[in-house]
This record gives sequence, C-alpha cells and structure tokens, in this order.
Amino acid sequence: MTRERTRREFLKASGAGITALAAAQALPELPPATKETASGPPPGDLAIRVTSGKRRFAPASSISWRPADGAPSREAVVLDRGKTFQSILGFGAAFTEAACYTFSRLSSSERERLFHELFDPAEMGLNVCRLCMGASDYSTILYSYDDGDADPDLSRFSIAHDRTTILPALREARRVNKDLFLFASPWSPPGWMKANGSMLGGSMRPKYLPAYANYFLKFLRGYEAEGVPVQAVTVQNEVDTDQDGRMPACLWPQESEIKFVGKYLGPLLQQAGLPTKIWLIDHNYNLWGRAIAELEAPGVLPFAAGIAWHGYAGKPEDMSRVHAAFPDVGMHWTEGGPDYTDADYSSDWSTWSKTFTEVLRNWSQSITAWNFALDEKGRPNIGPFDCGGMLTIHSQTREISRSGQYWALAHYSRLIRRGALRFDSQSATQDLSHAAFENPDGQCVLILTNSGAARNCELRLGRWSASLLLESDSVNTLIWR
Repeated sequence: MTRERTRREFLKASGAGITALAAAQALPELPPATKETASGPPPGDLAIRVTSGKRRFAPASSISWRPADGAPSREAVVLDRGKTFQSILGFGAAFTEAACYTFSRLSSSERERLFHELFDPAEMGLNVCRLCMGASDYSTILYSYDDGDADPDLSRFSIAHDRTTILPALREARRVNKDLFLFASPWSPPGWMKANGSMLGGSMRPKYLPAYANYFLKFLRGYEAEGVPVQAVTVQNEVDTDQDGRMPACLWPQESEIKFVGKYLGPLLQQAGLPTKIWLIDHNYNLWGRAIAELEAPGVLPFAAGIAWHGYAGKPEDMSRVHAAFPDVGMHWTEGGPDYTDADYSSDWSTWSKTFTEVLRNWSQSITAWNFALDEKGRPNIGPFDCGGMLTIHSQTREISRSGQYWALAHYSRLIRRGALRFDSQSATQDLSHAAFENPDGQCVLILTNSGAARNCELRLGRWSASLLLESDSVNTLIWR
C-alpha cells in the first residue's frame, strides 16, 4: 500500500476535498415534477438511521413528505430521481491472511455470530470482498504459490497454504451470503519471476509474463475447486511502487501491464472459458492518465472490465475523468482503512462516510475496505504500516470492537442493494455530503453526512419537501418508497 502520505493525512485531505466540492456546486433549479407531483400521492414516510454521539446506526423518529411551499432554500438538498448514474455492485472488506487468521482465533460459535452480522443480507450484507494472491503485508509469513528456483512450467504450484485459514473463512462467508463477489490481487509474483529474485520489492521479468498468466489461471481453478469462485482479478496491488523492498510488492510499468493483459492474461482466461473480470491499475487516483492510456492501447479494452482505485494520492474526481473517456468500464474503490493508533479510530464515522460519498459520486460501483479484522496492535503484519482492522479482535480476550469506518460503511451496505442506481442530489451547503440511490425494488436511500455543527436540513423531491435536524458529526440514512 503506497503511503505517499499517511492515512491520517489522506483522511484529512479527503474531508477538505469534499467541503471544497460542495462549496463549488451551484444550487440547481427545482427539477420538473415527473414521478412525484403535488397532485399525486406523496412518497412514503422517511425512516431514519443515525450514527452520532453514543448512537450507532440507531433508528430515529420518521419524518413525512409534505407539499413544497415555494422554491427550495439555498441549503436544501434537491433530489432528482429522473437523473441517474452508475449501478452499485456492493460493499465489503479484504480477506487478508491476517484477517482470516484473526477470525480463526474465535470460537466457532463466536465466528458464526460475527459472520452473520457481517455477511447476512439482512445485517451488514457485505458482498464485494478482496483476496490476496499469496502474501501481502498483512500475512503471517512471506509466501507465493510457487516458491523456490525458477519453475516456468509451474510444476510446484499449490494453494495448500491457503487451506489453513483463508479458504475456510471464505467458504463460511459464502454460506452466509451466496451473492459474495470476490476479487483477487497479487502483491508480488513468485520471487524467481522478478529481477531481484525476491517477493520484496523489485519488478517483473518480461520473459515470465506467459508463466505468470498461467499462475493466475491455476489460482482461479484451484480456488474454484475449493468451492470459492473468484469473479475478478487485478494485475498487481499498487502497480507504481515497490515499497523500497520492505514488503511484498512489485513495480509494473505501464507497457508491461498493457502487454500482460492484452497478450497473455486476457486471451488465456478467454480461451479457458472463465468469466473472470480483469481490473487494471489497483492504485491511486493520480494514475488516471495511465488508466486512460492503458484502455486506449490496442488489445486491452476487450479484456479490461474495470479500474481499481486507492485513495492515498490524487482526488476522487480523477475517477470521473476515466469514466468520461470510457463510460462502459467500471470504477471500483478497492482499498482504504483506519490507523489503529489514531485517537478517533472508533469514532471517525463522518470522515469515512464523506470519503465513501465522494467515491460514489465519482462513478465507483463498489467500495472495499482494507483488513476485515486485526488485533489491538494491527497484527499479524509483515509490513511497515500501522493499519487497523475494520474490526479489532483483541488477541487475549477476543473482545470485538468496531471502528468508525465500520459504522460509516453500515449506512451504505445495510440498505443499498446490488443493482441500485445512484440518482442526482445537489446542495450548496458546506460540511454536508450526500448521495442518493434507488434500489431495484423501488426503495430510495439517501445518505447525509454532517461534519459540521447541528443544523436543520430541507429535502426537495419534485414538488415534495421534508425537513429534519442533523446532529453534529453524524451519518444519517433516510429510506422511503
């Protein structure tokens, strides 16, 4: 994971960015009545869930729509269901080996209760999750699926290491949520495929690109044989850094990723009849130019279903640049997590919710947080960073605590369904972020994140209006039909 700046700096910058974006937005004119008119029946009452102070995704008193009186105020959030954007794939976190090991330390009954909370569609409903192909910086040991001397025929290839904690956790999660979408990312090829002979840092040797494509194919077939089909892969976690050799990592020049996808991996998966999608980049927003260049390269676009993004450098608006150039290519936010040393680790829900809203307002179809669970010191960890889990499971007591990121994600994952369409929401209010969605069954979901002082908020939907009080530092989800 690239740390051009720390996670704390990233979160602060993200909050500042969305404030600037909100301030720059001009209040739109009231949209003409289409689905909602004053002469027709009003939309249903709005149920509300709030995270603020000591409340966590707690029900609040419902409010009602009423006929609007005059033009909306400048501070109003104006909704237009007739203007829609991307469909939503889902939300989740990463099944690193560290997370799976941490889950394995719970008793079977404790783990069953926790997985019900995390994955059951009636609970958190997490359904887009990341895997590591071999070791990441959050593993128990350094390993690939073919360690040792050069083995271009992959005669030693084996996923046996993953059978201890990783595959059991994935199978258990899939039993709870049959719609689990999994994507896999390698942190490094086997060391013998690289110029430095090590999984730590370095770069890929071009002569091993065909063997590495076969490595992906063997991984996908091996996992499918274990009852864990993988729906997408990225070429490399963070293509533009080798992390100074401090952890599993690999540099991938732009031309190497183009060649690998267009000439080797894409055709091989197609020939094998696998529907696995390929997502490019898997790195920071500021590589948007590289993303466009790769999609423009001959032979790549037929095999590239998406771009995977991290938020440690650049701006979420960079995703919109790529979407504008290639609107049929999906955008996915594939990594970001808290620092366990932060004083607000358990209470920074509004910071994370603003980040999620900004990502979704720039065409992302999914959000996947970093480690599902780590211990109280961010372990297991063979890398140099102080990541915290979305959950902390204490190494001695097994007590489970939930981060601010967890509570922010709950406002999205619990109510926004796969296939939901984001629809337009506009406001000129600073310190208030918003994103609106319509689920496939017609249910509407609006998420309001108030990072400033308590304030009254007016909503406008066609010729209907509603008002509510937003507490300071709060995440609010409103639901109606």
